[in-house]
Amino acid sequence: MKIVVCLKQTFDTEAKITINPDGKINDQGVSLIMNPYDEFAVEEALRLQEKNGGEVTVVSVGGAKAQDALRQALAMGADKAVLVTAELAAMDEYSTATILAKAIAGLEYDLIIGGFRAVDDGSAQVAGRVAEILGLPVVNVVTKLEVADGKALATREIEGGSEVVEVPLPAVITAQKGLNEPRYPSMKGIMKAKKKPMEKKDPAGLGLDAAAVAARVCALEYFLPAPRAAGKIIPGEPAEATAALVRALREEARII
Repeated sequence: MKIVVCLKQTFDTEAKITINPDGKINDQGVSLIMNPYDEFAVEEALRLQEKNGGEVTVVSVGGAKAQDALRQALAMGADKAVLVTAELAAMDEYSTATILAKAIAGLEYDLIIGGFRAVDDGSAQVAGRVAEILGLPVVNVVTKLEVADGKALATREIEGGSEVVEVPLPAVITAQKGLNEPRYPSMKGIMKAKKKPMEKKDPAGLGLDAAAVAARVCALEYFLPAPRAAGKIIPGEPAEATAALVRALREEARII
């Protein structure tokens, strides 16, 4: 079985985000990690490989730094990686999905897995767009996956419960938290990852010109949420403090 995993490099979820004077996000000194939901996807691909044999290829679109996330996947056990370096002025979900789909179309695959969303933009669009471009069925937010006899049996979350969906392969599956517990790369795996192949391409090399991957959506402004107001301590005896609290909630906070 040949499995392709789409992954993205994102800001560390613990990173402190700041905005530059020009209104853009400041990435200086910010740690970059593999998108946590994509870690579930890599782990599931490796488990399926261990059960059914085959090959796992990880694919990413981004700058040169994105190869760090790919190396992590290789250290976990993936066989090879493909990095499409797209140093575009602006990229959106359309751009990313178009490039990913073109890169994947040149590979052999029985199954494509990715995280259901990225923690930086949270759009949850890319995997579905890739499936649409490639003409494949897609099952989102999967928490259990079984593959056999040319079919995938996926359990996914729905409001108030879960449902089981069966789709023919090849198909696209997006991973949700709870699908598995990602492994940590071992020292042996880290050393092996340095020797595993990583193919590097660019959109032009895939036959995509600038117009084909131009962003359809752009961010007009970035801003941080307003700082939380400081708490207020009401002194005094219980009866007086209670009356003052009620008055503050009614006249200042206006919640009663």
